[in-house]
Amino acid sequence: MIELVVAAEQAGTRLDRLVHEHVPGISRAEAQRLVDAGLVTVDGTPRARSLRVQRGMAVRIEPAAAAPVAPAEAAPALAPRVLFEDDHLVVVDKPAGLTTHAAPGAPGASLASHLAAQGRAGGGEADRPGIVHRLDRDTSGVLVVARDAATLARLGRLMRKRGIEREYVALVQGRPPSRAGRIEAPIGRDPANRTRRAIDGVGARPAVTHFALEEALPEHSLLAVRLETGRTHQIRVHLAAIGHPVLGDPVYGASSADDRGLGRQALHARRIAFDHPVTGERIDVTAPLPGDLEALVAALRAEQRPAP
Repeated sequence: MIELVVAAEQAGTRLDRLVHEHVPGISRAEAQRLVDAGLVTVDGTPRARSLRVQRGMAVRIEPAAAAPVAPAEAAPALAPRVLFEDDHLVVVDKPAGLTTHAAPGAPGASLASHLAAQGRAGGGEADRPGIVHRLDRDTSGVLVVARDAATLARLGRLMRKRGIEREYVALVQGRPPSRAGRIEAPIGRDPANRTRRAIDGVGARPAVTHFALEEALPEHSLLAVRLETGRTHQIRVHLAAIGHPVLGDPVYGASSADDRGLGRQALHARRIAFDHPVTGERIDVTAPLPGDLEALVAALRAEQRPAP
């Protein structure tokens, strides 16, 4: 462990640079990882790597406690697209087919491991660095990921206070009876299948989903969906419960084969908005429909046109 008090000549130095200068043999990237992992505290609190230290601050570094630095990871075949980034967080557009983080049933490259290998994710558990919320593997769209432990904690608090707005687009079977609606039904684990969620399931917690019709198609509907809570599989469970499952949903849909060639569930996280937990800046990021889903919607539109 290394303990130091910031001297006058060190005032204004970035925290990660200070760590780099005081831990023998450590690279700048390794110093950043120590800070991101919460192994560096300033006056007893983990802080962002971009913090400009001031004279008299007490800095504590625990390099021996750091896990071995993860080796650089080859970019996954489905790489996320960065939509916004600063020293504290990154907002990405996750492609369908890429898991948010490693899990027992989904080992290997993930969004979290890919960003961590680039020095773009940090804080929290080793297998899910920087992860504030998640998307199912076959759901595309926007996610915010923390770059350090302090920002992760602040984003977590913001999420719990419902200060992060999330809007999705879902292509569903049939047409809801109203153009807009609110689904309020508690969600818990399905007692018959631990991988599924169910209305009033085991350990059910309150869940609220809002939807609005964006476009009516011959046999389907394109819905804008807004989450008020964030339970696992919430949108898929709620829409299936009102008789309009997401097209191509192999778990909650009427038929796993009925995906019109999409090869996944037709669900996309379109927008995320929140007040930056460090700078206070309003972050409002949108990810357009990915090509596969856009092409499917276009094909469904064409089905309703009269023959020439």
